[in-house]
Formats: sequence, C-alpha cells, structure tokens
Amino acid sequence: REAEGLDLDELCNADPVYNVELSWLSFNWRVLAMAADPLVPALERLKFLAITASNLDEFFAKRVGGLKRQQAAESLHKLNLTPGRWLPEQQVGIISQHVKDFVREQSRLLSSEILPPLEPYGLKIVPSCATLDLSEQRRLEKYFQNELELLITPIKLDPGHPFPFLQTMDVSVGVVLCDRVTKVSSYAIVTLPKNVPRWHVVNLPWNRELGSDPSAKGYIALERIIIHNLGRLFGGWEVQGAYVFRVTRNAEIERHEEEAEDLLDMISDEVRMRQFAPFVRLEVETTTPDDLVDLLVEELELDAHTDVYHTDGLLDLAALRALKPSVALPDGMEYPPFSPMMPRALTALSKAKNNQSIFSAIREGDILVHHPYESFTRSTLRLVEEAAKDPKVVAIKATLYRTSSDSPVINALLKAAEAGKQVAVLVELKARFDEARNVGFATTLERAGCNVAYGLVGLKTHCKTTLVVRREADAPSGLRTYCHIGTGNYNPVTAGVYTDFGMLTCDPAVGQDVVDVFKLLTGLHIQKAVGGYQKLLVANVYMKDQFIELIDREIENAKQGKWAAILVKVNGLDDRDLVKKLYEASAAGVRVDCIVRGVCRLRPGVPGISENIRVVSVVGRFLEHHRVYIFHNDGDPKYFIGSADWMTRNLERRVEVATPVDTESLKLRVRDCMSTFLTDGVEAWELLADGSYVKPATRTDEALLSAPFMPGEDPGERCNALMQRAAEAGAQQTNVEITEKESRK
Repeated sequence: REAEGLDLDELCNADPVYNVELSWLSFNWRVLAMAADPLVPALERLKFLAITASNLDEFFAKRVGGLKRQQAAESLHKLNLTPGRWLPEQQVGIISQHVKDFVREQSRLLSSEILPPLEPYGLKIVPSCATLDLSEQRRLEKYFQNELELLITPIKLDPGHPFPFLQTMDVSVGVVLCDRVTKVSSYAIVTLPKNVPRWHVVNLPWNRELGSDPSAKGYIALERIIIHNLGRLFGGWEVQGAYVFRVTRNAEIERHEEEAEDLLDMISDEVRMRQFAPFVRLEVETTTPDDLVDLLVEELELDAHTDVYHTDGLLDLAALRALKPSVALPDGMEYPPFSPMMPRALTALSKAKNNQSIFSAIREGDILVHHPYESFTRSTLRLVEEAAKDPKVVAIKATLYRTSSDSPVINALLKAAEAGKQVAVLVELKARFDEARNVGFATTLERAGCNVAYGLVGLKTHCKTTLVVRREADAPSGLRTYCHIGTGNYNPVTAGVYTDFGMLTCDPAVGQDVVDVFKLLTGLHIQKAVGGYQKLLVANVYMKDQFIELIDREIENAKQGKWAAILVKVNGLDDRDLVKKLYEASAAGVRVDCIVRGVCRLRPGVPGISENIRVVSVVGRFLEHHRVYIFHNDGDPKYFIGSADWMTRNLERRVEVATPVDTESLKLRVRDCMSTFLTDGVEAWELLADGSYVKPATRTDEALLSAPFMPGEDPGERCNALMQRAAEAGAQQTNVEITEKESRK
C-alpha cells in the first residue's frame, strides 16, 4: 500500500503498510532472485534455490503455524486484535496467494534455467526409472528388493488400516489402486524411509548416434524408485497411479514456562509433542487427482483453498543441496574457493616462536574479528580452546544459543571441566528447531561437572558472550577477565557463511558487566540494584531505552542545527517504538541509514516523514548477520556491535548484549565495512516508499551522509577505494579482497 498521506500511527501499525509475514516473503523473493540471476554461478543458483525452499519450510512450520494457533484462539474468542491489523485467516489467505506464485517460479527456474547447464556435469535429474536403460532399471529393482522393500510399510486406507502417522516434512507417495476382480478403487500411502538417501546416482542412457557420453551420470529421487516398484508392494492389485505429496506440521507449540518444574523436561516434552502437532501445509504434484487431494485434505484437517500447494515438478527442493557434480566443473560455475584469513591482530601469534598466547595479544588492545572473512577457528574458538588448556585459567563462562552437532566449543568446555576449572554454561533450550540438540548438550555438560543453566523463564537468551578468568600477577587482585562478545553464534559451520563481528577484550569494565550478565543468567541478580551496567547495552531491561536515548540525542542535535545521523545494520527491524522514533528523527532532519537483510517496518522517502531515511538489503554469497549501531554524536561517533536485531522480540523478550567499540582503529574498520554496503552496486536492494525493493540500489552516492562521517569529510584512501570497489563488485567480494590483501602484509 502507498504510504504517502498516512499518519504516523498508520505507518507504524497498519498491516497493509507492513505485515511481518509478507515482509519475510519479500526477503525470500530476494534470495530467489539470486537463483534467477544468470550472473550467479550455475551451481550456486541451485544452492540458492534450495535455500529458498528450506526458508519456506521453516516459515510454514513457525510463522504460518503461529497464525493457525491465532485462528484457533479467534474461534474461541480469545484473540485480541489491534485496529488496522488483519485477521489470522486473512493473513493465511494472502500468504497462500503469494506462496503459490513463489512455488511456480521455483519450479520454472529449476527446470528451465538452473538444471540445463548443470546436466552435462552429472546433475541431471531423471524423472522416472522408465527413462533409463533396462540394465539400470534392473539394478534399481534389485536395490529395491534387497533393501528398500524391507524398510517400507505400505498402508492401505480402509477401516482396518487407519491413516498413517506422518512426520513433518515427510515425503510420501499416494497410490491409487484398483481391485482386479471387483474393479473397486482404493488408496494407499507409502512414506519414504528417512534413513535412506533421497538421491541415487544412476547411469544415463547412451545413444551412440547422438554422440552422448557413455559414462554420463545423473540422479533419481528415492520416490521414483519406489513408484517403479509398487507392484511388489501391492501384489494382486492394479496400480492406477502414484502421486508424491509432502506435509508440514505446526512447530509453534504453546508453552507454559511459569508452570514448569523443570525447563529441561518441559522442552524435551515439547520436542516430542511437535511430532504430533496439527498440519499446516500439504504439497502435491499438479497431476494428483482431485479425489486423492480431497482425501488428504480431510485426513490432515486442512483448508483446500489456502493450505494446499500444487507443484509442477519436484517436491522438497531443499534436498537439492545434497546433489554433487560427478565431474569437475569448469571455472565460473561455482564461487571461487574461499578460505578465512588469520585475523590481523593475531597474525603475530602464528609467527611467534615463544608460544605466545592469545591472552597476551588481547592485553595489547581490543581485537575485532570479522567472520567469515577472518577465521572463527583461529580467533574465537582459539580463545576457548586455549582457556581450557591454560593452567592459569580458573573459570570459563559461556552462552550457547546455536552450535554445530560435533561442536569444538562444547568439547573445549568439557576439557576445561575435566581439568578442574569452574565452567558455567547457559544453554538456551528454546532455540527454535535446535531444542533437541541443545537438550543433549546440556545433559552432556552437566554430566561432565559443568554448572548448566537453561535460561530465564519467559525470556530467550540470545546474547553471544564468553568470559574467561585468568590468574595473572600484574592484574588487580591477581585475576584478569577476558571476554568475547559477538553478533553471531558459537558455531564454526555457520561462521564460515554468516557475516559477523566479534570483540575480544580484557577491558575491566566490560569484564565486570559480563560477570553481571552471567549473574543474571545463572542466579537472581538484579542489575538495577547496583546502578546498571557500565558499558554494555543489555536487553531486556536497558537496551531499548538506551537506543531511544541515543536517537533522542541525535534529534536534539539536529534541532540545534548540528549534523546528526544514525546508521543501523540488523537482520530485522520492526519494533514499533524504534520505528516511530526513527520517523521522528527523520522529520527533525536526522540522516538515518538502515541496512536490513530481512523484515523491515520502515518506509523510506515518505514526504514529511521519512525523506531522510534510506533502507538497503544485501543478499549475496554469505548470509548478512552482523548487528551494528552507529550514532553520529555531534562528530564523536558512538559505535556498538551486538546480538540484537531491532525487533520487539529481541528487545523485550530476549537477553541480548551489545558492546561499544572504543578503539579508533576498530571504529574505522567498522565504518569502512558499513560503507561498502551503502555503496554496493551489485547485491544491494533499495527499499522504496511503496514497500517494493529494486536492484541495483539507487542511492549509493549518499554513503558519505551516514553516521560515521561529517558532511564533506574525506574518508581517506582506504575507505574511498573500498566504496568504489563495492560499487563494482559488491560489498561481500570487496570484504573478501581487502581481508586477503591486508592479511598478507
């Protein structure tokens, strides 16, 4: 909806102006645009397509699942709806229309643009066993007979065989059968076993006359092998048709934390309950007969109009990420190899012959690490692993929100506990879709003798903080604190593809603040009782008010005729109070630049309200993930990095931490990095006043108006060069190049 002419309350609250679900779908369209971009390497286009499908799976399980719960509450007259907001069924209907267009485009891209150039390299998807040579068909039939048939349980649908249990994201085959004697039709369901690979390599038919490659390989999906062999599962019946379908269950389960006696038991029970949650989506092939679709809709208790998605082609496109070329790809068909560099401040350690520790490097000054361009393993992970082995270290405390399955961070903490160090870990059990993994980590850490806390009732612990306490003779009281505060998770896998900042510091004030944060997380500490935090911004108590104070200061400076500006980089921006405050700042003459990857409530360029606001979204090879907050502060800019998006959930319902960046050289590094996003001419999308995004970004010449700069300031040779390169190659490639260049010095 056009924003011009609306008042401030309508801009901040009305669903036609901003709806979080549609804003998220807009983000997923921007990811799909990477799959559609012929300038993106061919194999990477396939990966981006798979990512959009995975994103959509989570969207339905969580976001649409939440709307379904609201629908149930509405039917019981328990839903309180704010004026200007859409009813849950309205939102589900609008989402359905958008997603159906999205799914059609996914299928078209896959078949028409993405797969054809990859097929000569072993990435051809065979539509059925019948298209293969007889020898290959016999091989697959033998595989089915010897292995698959033993794992499959076909269920005929009749009064003696109730509808089978289907797990969320299960791919199944609906079979239409006919009794050869009575000619009466029946239905059956075959669910794909989860412990068997979805894709199987096959030899493609060889045609000597057409000059095809006799060694050419391809893939066939597991469901196609099963469909080819249905005669073995339903002996004596005529198989009249077989149609693939897929279901999604609601992952949004109602929680009663206040009533729980043990949070670990409650979350464990929730993970089990989620297996039986109501269904929220049914995906079917477009060729599926209406009567079979109707049967599935009835059994799954879904709405035929809004909950059923017909797909012309493959279901579960997220599985495409498992496909690998059978031969080497030519240059240009995938991104060039990338290896994270040693952080500049730690390079001397790798060259030192006296076994210098990371602690000595941190004592020389704060260290800012930038992932994935700089190595997580050789910086953040190194801190934890050195601390676990260092005999001078007496205590380690850490927060864990998401980490990898075989986590080296967990292993280091276990070794520290075995070595007799005091180890305290806050494991957030409520991290969406990682609950089961985190329950396992918590149990393992407890058994090793670590002090484990599960978080605060009613709040998620989302901050990324580690505290190391070390005995040092020259430290006050003989102990010194070392801290890591980051924008991303302690996960070496995602650290290789997510962009994040991390701060390593031994600043005593920051150390005391982090000690107080852990007292909050593991005990009953109330920070207000000791006058608040010295340096850190901490949600859910202080952070939002502190951001509002910082914005108010910019507004006051603007009213006094001073230059005032704000720069924010977050994953999502929808908190109504902050949005309203940014509109107020813009109207007062404050320059506002927002780099927002995903959902965004702001509308830039609305006359009289937001002419001074600019919003860009960067989608590229890496997932933009760092959170940065910069306030011009009358020419002495204040810089912060932290874990919090400017979303109400982060600021009011989570424990979040942001740290100031005080060192001038580190401020310049953050400034230069942010400037590459504002001048990105390749991967940045510009948000317009009507709520649409355009690419390439249209206001890249305004970068020097942002918060780090004074009007007319020359940013220097390095920053100028980076901004120029970002305009040509994009921010991410620019950061790859500058990190490699400066690491070699």
